[in-house]
Amino acid sequence: MSIRVTHVHGDHIAVEAANGTEILRYVYRPDPEAFESRKPYAHPVRTLAGHTVTGYRPSDHRWHKGLQMTASHLSGQNFWGGNSYVHGEGYLPLPERVGSMRHDGFADFAAEDDRLAFTEELTWVENGGQEWAREVRGLTVHSVDEEAGAWALDWSIRLTNLRAEPLAFGSPTTAGREMAGYTGLQWRGPRDFTGGTAFGPDLDGGAGADAGKLMGTQGPWLAFTTEHDDVDGHSTLVFAHAPENLDANAAIHESHWFVRSEPIPTVAFSWAFFEEFELPPGESFAYRYRVVFADGAWDRERVGSHLEAMPW
Repeated sequence: MSIRVTHVHGDHIAVEAANGTEILRYVYRPDPEAFESRKPYAHPVRTLAGHTVTGYRPSDHRWHKGLQMTASHLSGQNFWGGNSYVHGEGYLPLPERVGSMRHDGFADFAAEDDRLAFTEELTWVENGGQEWAREVRGLTVHSVDEEAGAWALDWSIRLTNLRAEPLAFGSPTTAGREMAGYTGLQWRGPRDFTGGTAFGPDLDGGAGADAGKLMGTQGPWLAFTTEHDDVDGHSTLVFAHAPENLDANAAIHESHWFVRSEPIPTVAFSWAFFEEFELPPGESFAYRYRVVFADGAWDRERVGSHLEAMPW
C-alpha cells in the first residue's frame, strides 16, 4: 500500500496512507511549555481505518504526548516532564529539574512509495543549559498493509554521553516508589483505551486493572487492545523489542514492561525499571523498537503470526 509524505520544515512530518488517512504526524517543533519537557513526539497516530490511537496532553498528565522518547530519572534531571518523584516526599513540581531534547536536524530522509525512513539528530539538554547527551534517532514507517489492516513504525535510539562523568539512568521505582518503573519510549493512549486489555506471548494481563499483572514483566512483545468510543470498532497496538534488546550480551541493560490500563492507558519500554544503570563518559547505548498499529481486536495467534511475517 503506497504512502504520501509531507514535511512542513521546522514543524512536523506527516504520513498519509493511500486511502487518505493520515496515519502518523511526527512533531519536532519546540513545545511552548518547558515544564512538560520539550521534545519531539508522534501524535496523532491513527490506524488505517482512521482511529486515533494516541493521546495528547490529557488532563491527568499534560506532559504525556502520544509516542515519545523519555528518561524519567537521569542523574537528577527529569526528561519525562511534569512533576518529579522524590522518595519520602512524593511527586513535586520541580521545574529546575526538567530537561529537554533539542532537535538539531535530519541526517537522512528517504521517502519511497511504501516506506519512509529518516534519521534525526538531537541533543539532551539539562535544565541549566548543559548538553548532556547526543542522540541519533531513527524512525521508519513500513509494512502498510490494507488487507491486514495494519502498519508498523520502527523507532531506534543511539545515545552518547557528552559529560565528563557517568549518566545515571533510573525511574521512580529505582528512587523508591514500588512498581512505577516508567522511563524510555512511552505510549499514551486516548481515553477510549482506558480499561483495555493487555497480553503478551506467554502472559495474560486482562482488561482494566488486571492489565497491571504485566507490570514489570519481560518479553519480546506486548499487545494492548480496546473498543473505541464513537465508532463501532476495535484497535490493537503491539509493542515489540528488536532481538538484541533482550540479549543480555548485547543490550546495555535489560528491559521490563511498564503497562497500565487503569486509571490511564500507557505502555513504556522501560530500560531501568528495577535497577539504575550508568553510561560512562563518551560511551553509547542503543535500542530498537517496533510498534504495530492495527484495526480490530487481535488475539495472541494473530499478533504472533503478523510479527513473524515482519523480520527485523
